[in-house]
Amino acid sequence: MTHLWEVKHSYYCNEGNFYTSSRDLGPHYKRWSDFLEEWSDSDMDYNLFFRWDWSEENGDGEPTFKGDVNYRNGTLKMFIMGQRKGLYNWVTVEVCRADEPAVIEFLTPRAEYLKALWSPLL
Repeated sequence: MTHLWEVKHSYYCNEGNFYTSSRDLGPHYKRWSDFLEEWSDSDMDYNLFFRWDWSEENGDGEPTFKGDVNYRNGTLKMFIMGQRKGLYNWVTVEVCRADEPAVIEFLTPRAEYLKALWSPLL
């Protein structure tokens, strides 16, 4: 099994709306549980999660994992399209490797939902 922190997507997703004057930061959560308090029952139509990136590198590209799966050495970025208003948004969450099962539990139904939107072509 490939872990979420091992995945390197082929291209990045911009954290901001390039073509607007909005450069506001998306919401930031210190813990996965804090994120879930607000987003666990989010409507998948209104909040279409289309991408995630889990990073365990510092600003110099050096790995930050030191062996403790409960140490928050990672950042999870999730990218969302608010379809009703055409609003692009993203969130960042400080994560540890022990959070991975809960992250997968949250993302899996959203991936299935996204896949269902494209089902006639897949």
